[in-house]
Amino acid sequence: MTFLVVTSGHCWLEIEGAEPIYMEQGNLALLTGGSKHRLYSDPDAKTESLETLHVNKISERFETLQYGGGGDLTLAMYGIIRFDHAAGQQLMELMPNVIRIETWSDDSDGWLQSTMQFISREARELRPGGETVITRLADILVIQAIRKWIDTAPEAKSGWLNALRDHQIGQAIIAIHREPANDWTVNSLAETVNMSRSAFSEKFTELVGQPAMRYLTHWRMQLAHAKIRESSVPLAAIAFDLGYRSEAAFSRAFKRIFDISPGSVRSKKNNQLTAD
Repeated sequence: MTFLVVTSGHCWLEIEGAEPIYMEQGNLALLTGGSKHRLYSDPDAKTESLETLHVNKISERFETLQYGGGGDLTLAMYGIIRFDHAAGQQLMELMPNVIRIETWSDDSDGWLQSTMQFISREARELRPGGETVITRLADILVIQAIRKWIDTAPEAKSGWLNALRDHQIGQAIIAIHREPANDWTVNSLAETVNMSRSAFSEKFTELVGQPAMRYLTHWRMQLAHAKIRESSVPLAAIAFDLGYRSEAAFSRAFKRIFDISPGSVRSKKNNQLTAD
């Protein structure tokens, strides 16, 4: 996911295949689909590929760019967010290609405006520790933007996101996410949220779109897939950490979900690293 925050001035954001979006001071856009996009001051302005422009590299993760001249000054922050957790990947699949938030107009207590002004000042002055400050504050802005989308978007009022907002089913999902290795059953999950087994089972399936035990298996396998690709932890240890008593049982469950064995995923990862 990439994000754009306009901290001063205005610009246009054009995403491939969509109408341009006018961005002014205090606007934030989340771009989730990986589509090509352009930033420009007006529709007739010439644009250059980012790769051809000179950037001032401050550190491994932070750089500044100046472009243009002669017109009104626009200051913006552009960044990349990576979701390491499986829940982040699941969320990304549900989000639209672009989410635009008018943060200042929706900011009743002024803290978002103050946060963005603080980020802008840190970027201009580049004081010691500024990169860390900007990174942490940018995380907060993105999280708040996603929260606002979840609270207001029609597409977030059904399925998994809607289930997360439900007081009882949401707590059950959180319990699964926090303790995937627990020996969960429909009964134990129902007891966790103070529901009867039958009522819980019916409501969970209705809101989430699949039975609780199937969701648990899918969640465990999503975590396993990420762990296999991003670490060298032995498969037996991953299986144990996710509540499986044997590597064989874990492998069977993994293959049912992904139609490929965990060993094959690990081999592909190792082959890719060797090629790189």
